Amino acid sequence: MNTWTKRIMTVVVSTALILVLFSFSCSSSTKNSAKTAFADTSPAAVIPSDSLGVLEALQGAFRSISDQVLPTVVELDIVETRKRSQNPLEGFPFFFFGQPESQGEEQEYEQSGLGSGVIVRKNGNTYYVLTNNHVAGSAKEILIKLNDGRTFTGKLIGGDDRKDIALVSFESKEDIPVAVLGDSDTVRTGDICFAMGTPLGYYSSVTQGIVSATGRAGTDVNNISDFIQTDAAINQGNSGGPLVNIYGEVIGINTWIASQSGGSQGLGFSIPINNVKRAIDDFISNGQVVYGWMGVSLVEITDDYKKELGVDNKKGAFVAMIYLDSPAAKGGIQAGDYILSLNGRDVKSVDQLVRDVGDLRAGEEARFNVIRGKKETPITVKIEKRDNTIITNSTKLWPGFMASPVTEDVRTQLKLDKSIKGVLITNIEAKSPAAAMRLQSGDVITAVNDKKVSNIAEFYSALDTLKQKEIWFEVYSEGHTMTTSKYKF
Repeated sequence: MNTWTKRIMTVVVSTALILVLFSFSCSSSTKNSAKTAFADTSPAAVIPSDSLGVLEALQGAFRSISDQVLPTVVELDIVETRKRSQNPLEGFPFFFFGQPESQGEEQEYEQSGLGSGVIVRKNGNTYYVLTNNHVAGSAKEILIKLNDGRTFTGKLIGGDDRKDIALVSFESKEDIPVAVLGDSDTVRTGDICFAMGTPLGYYSSVTQGIVSATGRAGTDVNNISDFIQTDAAINQGNSGGPLVNIYGEVIGINTWIASQSGGSQGLGFSIPINNVKRAIDDFISNGQVVYGWMGVSLVEITDDYKKELGVDNKKGAFVAMIYLDSPAAKGGIQAGDYILSLNGRDVKSVDQLVRDVGDLRAGEEARFNVIRGKKETPITVKIEKRDNTIITNSTKLWPGFMASPVTEDVRTQLKLDKSIKGVLITNIEAKSPAAAMRLQSGDVITAVNDKKVSNIAEFYSALDTLKQKEIWFEVYSEGHTMTTSKYKF
């Protein structure tokens, strides 16, 4: 090898070595650069062993609850028959002044739905699933799907729209777990809870949160229950599924959400399980919920109304009207009474009293404590079975209207002279005694049986159906004073 060739080889080797070193340097520099991160080389979180132990114990508890309760939670696939009015001219483009009223017959169609439920009872080979009435109450076909994929044909046992619950059954010779029902009266704000069901079709889903509040009223859902509020995510399809506590017990039935978007906003509401325990037996025995009935119309009244009635700062329920010949009337309760307690339990709201009376059995004696004329009076009423045909018949609803105070605002609106004293008539019930006596909303009752009345307390004191066989009113109406006909009892 000549000198020239040796020089060329030296240059080549040196160049190659320089390139290798440069490449290694760049690679090393890039990997350690602050601009580059490699997920597979990042270290795991460093958690103190005692803290990690707490988290693992919590995770283990959540897993255990899910594993044990989910086999009792079912998906309900529903088919129901609905009706709609069919307009034979619908769709024609030439009705420039609006669509004409439908002259066609109602047309039936089938609609599918989806919800959740929980197995709450077993009797032989028959299993019973508790769900919402708005899920299964009008179902024509029901398919029940367990969390392990098994399916069964369901049968509607009964539904109740007042509490929005329904009971469905299915048959199986195989052993299937049954949920344990807890005590919803022990639930407190801040308790950890789990919502289970089939939200948006994702069956056997579990969400976790806390109890946000108890005793919530559902003003827009037409339900006599109070509700457990939770921030555990509840969505469409969760209806009828259970709300579960940390012991794996069912404390509520998920029913509705408050949402501006239609999705979960952390405002979910469940029916307390204690509100529906007795209904399960009623469904199985009678196919319907059997309610107790006392025969009064109860309303919440304002603080000003309470003051004029003489029940300031007291919680209870006001008897605005009473059904003549009802259990309450026979027991001695009067329109105008303010109910403080039932069987020793304080009345906190009208809804609570309605639920408590509804849970009483026909023939059971109920002990009420009422305020009448600023005095507390004990009254015993023998409860009867609720009959919708009687409740919807207002001909026996006395007096058939709501009496309201004549305030300064009322005087201004009706242009009443200050000399006119009495009570204002509002909310007249059709076909009631008030309607038969030709009373009208906006009239002012100034006397009862020729005895002057100037406020609410005096009016209801004069409205005694036990001592009087007939009652008539003196009424001021649009500048005229007149006397009504006599209503005989």
